Amino acid sequence: MSDARVHAAHATALAEPRDDGEVLVRAPGVGLWRPALAPGQLVRPGDELGALEVLGASLKIVAPAGARGVIVAIADGAVGHARVAVGHGAVLFRLDPRGAIGGGDDAASRGDAATAASGLAFVAPTSGRYYARPGPDKAPFVSVGDVLRDGHTVCLLEVMKTFNRVVYDAAELGLPAAARVVAIEVGNEQDVDAGTVILRLEEAT
Repeated sequence: MSDARVHAAHATALAEPRDDGEVLVRAPGVGLWRPALAPGQLVRPGDELGALEVLGASLKIVAPAGARGVIVAIADGAVGHARVAVGHGAVLFRLDPRGAIGGGDDAASRGDAATAASGLAFVAPTSGRYYARPGPDKAPFVSVGDVLRDGHTVCLLEVMKTFNRVVYDAAELGLPAAARVVAIEVGNEQDVDAGTVILRLEEAT
């Protein structure tokens, strides 16, 4: 388990890899925990996870090195960003680096993870409006059967009238170096939230 580091108004959570491949993100101290993320959202090292209130002071909690994956469970009671009392080392999030999507209680999360175990997911990094193609008369960025590698444009996400290009980055996303698209889960010009599954993938050989 990594060491917690507290400085200024930030603290780094603890990461604990498990034998089943999942990663537990644990509280670096005692306090009232308010998560900023929800099941299905992607976590990467350095991402802000939420806030821990300690003796009236609020510490922003960031993800440590080794904490990379999609959230499949959150701390008991921390629903809808409600505050919940936690002790040092309490589990804040359970992550699946393989991209499995979970939600709800622990049993439901395990079921969702098992369902997604045979495939990987590419999720929206932010909320916005999803565009599958660069223009109305243009070919889509991605089609079923395509093999994605680093730098491949997956879509555009419009956020406050700014179009952001979303690309495949295997190392950053914790996905295979080459992945084949098996399903497209989002319709063109559909509004999505951060963590929404855009593509279902399988490792390409």
